[in-house]
Amino acid sequence: MVRKNIFVLGLDAPNLDVLHALPDAHRYRFHGLSNTEQLLASEKIDLPRLLEECESTLENFNGSIDAIVGYWDFPVSTMVPILCQRFGLPGAPLRAVLTCEHKYWSRLEQQRVIEEYPHFGVIELDGPDRLPPGVSFPAWVKPIKSAASVLAFYVEDDAQLARALREIRGGIALMGDPFELALTRVDLPPEVAQVGAKACLAEDAVGGRQVTLEGFSFAGRVHVYGIIDSITYPNSSSFLRYQHPADLPEDTSRQLARCAERVIGQIGLDNSTFNIEFFCDLERDSINLLEVNPRHSQSHARLFEYVDGMANHAFMVRLGLGQPPPRLTGGAGKYRVAARWFLRRFTDGKVCRGPTPKEIQALERKVGGTTVHVVAHTGRRLSDLPQQDSYSYELARIDMGGRSEADLIEKYERCVESLPFEFDE
Repeated sequence: MVRKNIFVLGLDAPNLDVLHALPDAHRYRFHGLSNTEQLLASEKIDLPRLLEECESTLENFNGSIDAIVGYWDFPVSTMVPILCQRFGLPGAPLRAVLTCEHKYWSRLEQQRVIEEYPHFGVIELDGPDRLPPGVSFPAWVKPIKSAASVLAFYVEDDAQLARALREIRGGIALMGDPFELALTRVDLPPEVAQVGAKACLAEDAVGGRQVTLEGFSFAGRVHVYGIIDSITYPNSSSFLRYQHPADLPEDTSRQLARCAERVIGQIGLDNSTFNIEFFCDLERDSINLLEVNPRHSQSHARLFEYVDGMANHAFMVRLGLGQPPPRLTGGAGKYRVAARWFLRRFTDGKVCRGPTPKEIQALERKVGGTTVHVVAHTGRRLSDLPQQDSYSYELARIDMGGRSEADLIEKYERCVESLPFEFDE
């Protein structure tokens, strides 16, 4: 059997383990393309250089290039369709990916086919510090292009808005400059070209329960294969855990799926996985679409593996090869529920002591069905970590399966007690 060569942008050890555990992993060879340090740079994203280095690696590869995939946000999400087009491989249309990633452009397309979205508008950063017409406090303001809630701020009055815009002006170039280069590769609608890549989107703050719908589009048909609960820390917008499966009424799940089908079809995103974030107000029987992400979600991979017996990476790989994805058998895994927990700290500091590999291995043996990935290593200052949200710093990610939600919470608390983080203020 000749194995297919799958190139993965920013391949890291935790995700390589997940890929090797896929049911048909014996059919593939996985190759890293570029590295996470370059791709998730916290100071400068040199998109032309990153593309040139990847092209050089692929051109010099002694073998077939069968698929190019990735599971990180920008610039990976944009580089994948560019490289697929360059090497004649199946992939999503670049224009559709950029439509999703440009928050204002995405909203314009959404409003053509659905009504489930908040009032929104653009704030030009060289203009006055005020909300656009139709948007009122409380509101969220965020760059046209950002990732992981970086530079996204909840504002309740003019003073908070001015402070948020001051911070956004200071940091928007990190993603705005390379994203602007990416936009030059497609024809833009006039209203999008006028806004560009370095402006702000303002939206009415909407409430309810936050969930993430996962799916894929293949050969023009949209398929939904899971809905995940996104649970935040108390009185915070920072995520505490993702939990699968979400406990939603069937009518709400169907409404989310119909909304996703219309939006993905309108944007023209095909041959791609995607995930869409929603707010659901079950008391009012209403939903609001928060964001469309035209990429694969590696954050949920082990959750599907624990509960359904197969990680969602299987969809990414098969689509990258131009093949129909496999069927996911709900409930075929070892656990009834699963979660990815985010251990966070809400003030800055330097990590003086973090868990050692031996301590992590001992913890994973002690608490079954658990995988721990440390983000904040000894010697790192939390504010120097890449892609942190505007209100907290991520210390570790903990994936686990359990018998019930109560079992997950009890296992997580045991893990936190056993992870020895110490900080220099």
